Amino acid sequence: MGQTLTEKVLDDHLVDGELETGEEIGIEIDQVLTQDTTGTMVWLQFEAMGLDEVQTEIAAQYCDHQTYQFDFKNTDDHRFLRSAAGKYGAYFSRPGNGICHNVHRENFAAPGKTLLGSDSHTPTPGGLGQLAIGAGGIDVTVAMGGAPYYIEMPEIVNVRLEGELPEWATAKDVILELLRRLSVKGGVGKILEYTGPGVESLTAPERMTITNMGTELGATSSIFPTDEQTEDYLERVGRGDEYVELQPDEDAEYDDEIVVDLSELEPLIAQPSMPDNVVPVREVAGQDVDQVIVGSCTNGGYEDILPAAKMLEDREVNPTTEMIVAPGSKQASEMLAREGWVAEMMAAGVNFSEATCGACIGIGHVPASDSVSLRTFNRNFEGRSGIEDDNVFLCSPEVAAAAAIKGEIVDPRDLADELGDLEDPGIELPDEYDGSKTDLITPDEAPDDELVKGPNIGDVPLRDELGSDIEGDALLKMEDNITTDHIIPATQDILMYRSNIEKLSEFTLSRVDDTFAERAKEADGGVLVAGENYGQGSSREHAAMCPMYLGIEAVLAQSFARIHRANLFNFGIVPLTIDEETYEDIDQGDEVEIVDDVYDAVTSGQEEFTVRVGDEEYTATLDASERERDILAAGGKLAWTKEQAEESGSGATPADD
Repeated sequence: MGQTLTEKVLDDHLVDGELETGEEIGIEIDQVLTQDTTGTMVWLQFEAMGLDEVQTEIAAQYCDHQTYQFDFKNTDDHRFLRSAAGKYGAYFSRPGNGICHNVHRENFAAPGKTLLGSDSHTPTPGGLGQLAIGAGGIDVTVAMGGAPYYIEMPEIVNVRLEGELPEWATAKDVILELLRRLSVKGGVGKILEYTGPGVESLTAPERMTITNMGTELGATSSIFPTDEQTEDYLERVGRGDEYVELQPDEDAEYDDEIVVDLSELEPLIAQPSMPDNVVPVREVAGQDVDQVIVGSCTNGGYEDILPAAKMLEDREVNPTTEMIVAPGSKQASEMLAREGWVAEMMAAGVNFSEATCGACIGIGHVPASDSVSLRTFNRNFEGRSGIEDDNVFLCSPEVAAAAAIKGEIVDPRDLADELGDLEDPGIELPDEYDGSKTDLITPDEAPDDELVKGPNIGDVPLRDELGSDIEGDALLKMEDNITTDHIIPATQDILMYRSNIEKLSEFTLSRVDDTFAERAKEADGGVLVAGENYGQGSSREHAAMCPMYLGIEAVLAQSFARIHRANLFNFGIVPLTIDEETYEDIDQGDEVEIVDDVYDAVTSGQEEFTVRVGDEEYTATLDASERERDILAAGGKLAWTKEQAEESGSGATPADD
């Protein structure tokens, strides 16, 4: 039996386990990336482990979330990150240079390589044939130290593309169609591997739009084969020598197959407030639009902004609508500026933003009250835009630009008919991606060789080893699809404390219950209860770290999102799965007790735990590998990794299992 493309890359990097679905495997990591809201903890943990130098082929530290530097705390974080990159041997991308995924694809992403990043949209370079996975910060720290990354072998799903996109349909519509079919939970525990004759019709940037937003399906990663389109893109970014041909074997077997006929797609849009709430644009046409933003790591490249610029040529943004371009990288802005397109768009009434994650996480360009915002972003979780009662739609740059011209949601095909002279701009790549590299500092150019810590940078919080008893109140009961934005919001007033866990913890779950943090402190222990897909969204480990700091000992949920589940292990919180009946029977405030000796049960491999709620008893399940159980017993991955290093006598690089 032949291998899938995913299996080939994994097999080439496999250091532990077997490639059998559901089995834990350890893989070698070639590249790591982190950004400024997760990076401070990555490097503090790197320091705490006593590590001296990055061991991966490439490590890159990007500053892309807090680029506006509203407060000295943001700027201090960036100074610390620059110093950490210099001390330990990483590339450093200065604030304003661009979003990590966009800058990484321009400079480092390569076919056949593995990439681990402390950002959930790390799978973006899958469009270039790189197996890229998002993870919690401490997982990146350990991989950066030279140890394998462990993960449960995912199912591999063949997404077979047929046909070609018709006019006005885009790569964004491909991933929106998959979200419409599968939901935000449909990719959990899976890697989506794209095949079929339709693949060759998509450029590499179009493919990366799809792999970027595969994260919204809950997928572990997404990957495309490599071909002439891949080689062409690498040539245009000046790295043609890194091309490697990668294809699945003809007799490869997949766990499932999904067929998408590209020729049947039309402009789609995700309605508020979930990326899978997808309908054809024509179903919601006519709604007034107050704000339009083109950009982000999903649609912020040169080739994403150019179609909007062409549509606006000799036209103006509707007086009722504000339009902003938020480029994914400074390179994109520079190239568009050199060609005159920035001036053209400004003359049309468009405002250009710095190259930042900003608006996507509610920092800048917050929508007005009772307004509609159309964005080419990847997430529209309620309140993520910076205002709780928001109405954010997700769409392609073409649909966004059409709305800016019309002042209301409109299918661009209908606007073209109305205007008579509006043509589908299509996809156009530059002859060369020739933007300046000034803001990307190589390890050899690093101006720092010692860590620089401002007053807002605290210590890494640690938990004692797992105890025998877990009992306390159900401090909060939550519904399905609670995101990491709910657990630790990313708005600018909160984001500045990502390096200060004592302060950051005060905002824990504030978007669900603003009394939670204070109640948790007073309770001195307790559990959380949640429905399906708990912890979806961003990779931020702070969503586990802060509840741990507040004394949360266990989370009882109907199911967990992959990265957050791993982060709970990493910070010593027991993730127990419960059924719907148990969930329904537990009320907030109920006293909950794990009847078993928790330490013995975890370390002995016990899967079923007895949970007592009042006078009733229920069964909860701990699905964990031996390694995950060891991490939990030690009180978290930092403590466990240091133990491993001491036992191996290395004193630095974590030992392999």
